[in-house]
Amino acid sequence: MKKTIISLLAVAALSACTTQTALINGHDGALAKEDMQTFFVGGLGQAQSMNASEVCGGVEKVAKVERTSSPLNVLLNFLTQGIYSPQDAKVYCRK
Repeated sequence: MKKTIISLLAVAALSACTTQTALINGHDGALAKEDMQTFFVGGLGQAQSMNASEVCGGVEKVAKVERTSSPLNVLLNFLTQGIYSPQDAKVYCRK
């Protein structure tokens, strides 16, 4: 019974993902760029940037930007015990 509960908790933790979305000019758009950004120790005091208007060819063409934590990111964070904690950044452009 104990092994079953531990296994279920491990599967739930590794399959979880988070997404933060900022809608700029609506929410319809095609994925234009995706980048895995490197952070250490949970990203404490660190910043990464991506110029969305440059990716889309102008600020009026940016639909939304997202920051996601995929199952791969969660696994890498878990295996390194929080030392390496990558995040995915995505930019969507209007059609």
